[in-house]
Amino acid sequence: MPDLSDAHWMRRALILAQQADQANEVPVGALIVKDNAVIAEGFNQPISSADPTAHAEIVTLRRAAQSLSNYRLPNTTLYVTVEPCAMCAGAIIHSRIQRVVYGTAEPKAGAVCSHLQLFDQPQVNHRVEWQGGVLADEAAAALQVFFARRRGEKRALRKAD
Repeated sequence: MPDLSDAHWMRRALILAQQADQANEVPVGALIVKDNAVIAEGFNQPISSADPTAHAEIVTLRRAAQSLSNYRLPNTTLYVTVEPCAMCAGAIIHSRIQRVVYGTAEPKAGAVCSHLQLFDQPQVNHRVEWQGGVLADEAAAALQVFFARRRGEKRALRKAD
């Protein structure tokens, strides 16, 4: 089986982000690939699960660890539609993910390159390779549409009061 491209896997992550959006969660999707096969996938669920740690990356890391019966996930790639935050970047380092590929940058909370650079800190015990900007426009658009809709809903509620 030929290696599939980063864009191929990111398209799948964008479909997962749509599922989050349909559940009224911030549209972020993630999946983990090993040997050219998906071993786990997930999307943001902190609101519906009442769990502040239920970011797409954490949900997916947990599922992958269960799938492999190992908390370490070497030789895997995590695809996520938005640059990981500090919590997720820390979990990625601890899980020994080999590579992270993300869609759009997160200038307020991104911990890969936008706000913090956790993967590049010399004191961390595992080096994570990373690539940003894969299908960035599509990932950013999903967030923009979601938050514009949310703002519109809030305005409508204020007018109704």
